[in-house]
Amino acid sequence: MRFIRAAAVAAATTVVSALALAPAPAQAHGHPKPLGTRSLAAVLTADKSGFDRNGGDYDILTAAVPAVLKAKPSSPVGVLTDGKVALTAFIPNDRAFQTLVADIQNTRKLPGEKAAFTAVAGLGIDTVESVLLYHVVPGATVDRRAALKSDGASLATAAGASIKVDVYGGWWKRVRLIDADRSDRDPRVVRFDVNKGNKQIAHGIDRVLRPIDLP
Repeated sequence: MRFIRAAAVAAATTVVSALALAPAPAQAHGHPKPLGTRSLAAVLTADKSGFDRNGGDYDILTAAVPAVLKAKPSSPVGVLTDGKVALTAFIPNDRAFQTLVADIQNTRKLPGEKAAFTAVAGLGIDTVESVLLYHVVPGATVDRRAALKSDGASLATAAGASIKVDVYGGWWKRVRLIDADRSDRDPRVVRFDVNKGNKQIAHGIDRVLRPIDLP
């Protein structure tokens, strides 16, 4: 399996293709309320449960971020620890990573979370770094309300490639992301507004975004 291994561009120089996605700050008595600076890394690492059987949380992602930063302290992934930098991240839950590993290993059986993390780490730090950056959109805090109004928008990721927003459904709108892989189901947003009220916000997704078309 090949993931894009090109050097990731610095997060501070990456922009969102559609600047209109950046929502206005919340209002309080007619005055803009400044967004907080709690980082996404702080939110993710607050869960100390570690690898478990809950496929809906983010234990594998939480382990992957520090693994990259330990190996590459100057990695752009470090932007996730700096709450002063505005960004929107799409964070795959544990089952998303388990599904990815099952696809890589050409099996229908999902591995446990620890085994899935080991398999992902085995792809190499550069690959893990590129995959993580492909899930990060620097430059804008895109909350649920803004995302639901962004059908067709193209988002420039910190990995240098873009993903497309597809809003679908009837009165109950849903959001999915279209990436380069046409061989697998597109990731769907299953949880909105993680770390809401802060410059760094995240939305949980049920598949790992893939920067190339896999067989």
